[in-house]
Amino acid sequence: MFSKQNLLATVAGAVTMFVLGYLIWGMAMVDFYESHTITNVMKEMPDFGFLIISHIIGSFALSVIYGKWAGEDRGAGSGFNFGIWIGIFAGISYGLLWYATSELMDLTGHLVDGVVSLIFFGIVCTVIGWAHKATAPKEAAS
Repeated sequence: MFSKQNLLATVAGAVTMFVLGYLIWGMAMVDFYESHTITNVMKEMPDFGFLIISHIIGSFALSVIYGKWAGEDRGAGSGFNFGIWIGIFAGISYGLLWYATSELMDLTGHLVDGVVSLIFFGIVCTVIGWAHKATAPKEAAS
């Protein structure tokens, strides 16, 4: 669990989460979300310390689960496939759950956020899969 391979994939995934999350939710989609928000619960300024900790924990969990899920077939392609399933679970499933139980956004906002989550987790897990493959122990030549 605390192998060099897993820890480097965690760092790569956490950096990707932070940068990509900022580019998507902090810049590119701000106007969209503002126009589909029903109840604004966002802080004026995020707590970056906890944001970074959350990305490290999330990336570590994804890296550990990916390592067990992918088996020997590690790489960018299997990472992307894994990320799509995470996006379906975390983005689409929970987006519909939040729509059914809260008044954060309208249905369009939650559905688009689900698609954005597919892209986000697809890219993050592609990086994690790539890092797993790039840092895999080299087999001894026979």
